[in-house]
Amino acid sequence: MPGSSGRAPLFACRGAAAVSASSMLGGGGAAYQAAVVAHVAPVPSIRPCASWVVEAMRASSPTRPAAAAAAAAAVDAEYDAWTQRKHPSALGSFEQVAAAASGKRVVVFLDYDGTLSPIVADPDMAFMSDEMREAVRDVAEHFPAAIVTGRCVDKVQSFVGLPELYYAGSHGMDIKGPSSNEEEDTKILLQPAREFLPVINKAYKALMEKTKSTPGARVENNKFCLSVHFRCVDEKRWNPLAEQVKAVLRDYPELKLTQGRKVLEIRPSIMWDKGKAVEFLLKSLGFDDDRRDVLPVYIGDDRTDEDAFKVLRKRGQGLGILVSKCAKETDASYSLQDPAEVMEFLVRLVQWKLRRSSSAMRPRV
Repeated sequence: MPGSSGRAPLFACRGAAAVSASSMLGGGGAAYQAAVVAHVAPVPSIRPCASWVVEAMRASSPTRPAAAAAAAAAVDAEYDAWTQRKHPSALGSFEQVAAAASGKRVVVFLDYDGTLSPIVADPDMAFMSDEMREAVRDVAEHFPAAIVTGRCVDKVQSFVGLPELYYAGSHGMDIKGPSSNEEEDTKILLQPAREFLPVINKAYKALMEKTKSTPGARVENNKFCLSVHFRCVDEKRWNPLAEQVKAVLRDYPELKLTQGRKVLEIRPSIMWDKGKAVEFLLKSLGFDDDRRDVLPVYIGDDRTDEDAFKVLRKRGQGLGILVSKCAKETDASYSLQDPAEVMEFLVRLVQWKLRRSSSAMRPRV
């Protein structure tokens, strides 16, 4: 399978300079949720030093234009080698993808920001196109499908507007599914971090107050996690911003700091992530670990999606597809460059399904 070894250095960007509960029990309803929550173990809260935070912030940010231009050719060559040898395009390798899916139940998992919508300066303006929505709607018509995102689940539902999907918000800590109740579109399936809501809300207020002196910084409350966006913060202000976040977290040992794409994430210190959400949803759909007739396909662009890629690799079945124009260290098998290629891949996946269905229905002579 592509991407199994010989990984490229972290964040060598094309067109820019290089820069620095798998054991859950089966079942349904309240008993299932209780069993899952019981298996969510707390993890020690590690207080990150500010220098680590700043280095992580730099790693997810483009270099200055002059440096980018100087290194563009070398980086393009590195990206081309990365896609050719390790993580080939899921479009260029669609025949291999189709062969892997043949005779199996395909389940589609999609990140939102940077995957279905472009990355934008204002997170409240990250709208998906009507064409992308239609492509996702078609996918959900033919395959079980879920959005797995760091966003608040209600916010991403309002962006996507498709009640037939499953939604796992707050990095999988708020999972909802289609409802049979005519009075509501979706129903809550699992919230393993519900007990952390009071402390998250307190930390949110503290971060809002602490970071208001940093121009461009934005704190987003995603219900079960918090996001400190620094996309619009001058690089000279990154170290003070990291110190501000670190100072707030000293008062909240129940929370931990992780880093995404141009964002610092504050989450409950429990063993739960997008990978655990994928496992939960597969089990909820009746696709246990020993089912070999299932092919989960996960498409995402962020560091946090690596947890899902690792789950698929560990299962020995499933396809992880990283959305990136950069050569990155990843557990994904394939790659796509941007949301436009994601949409093209989804369209081709539906077309493949329709051809298979048509062929199966055609009478034999």
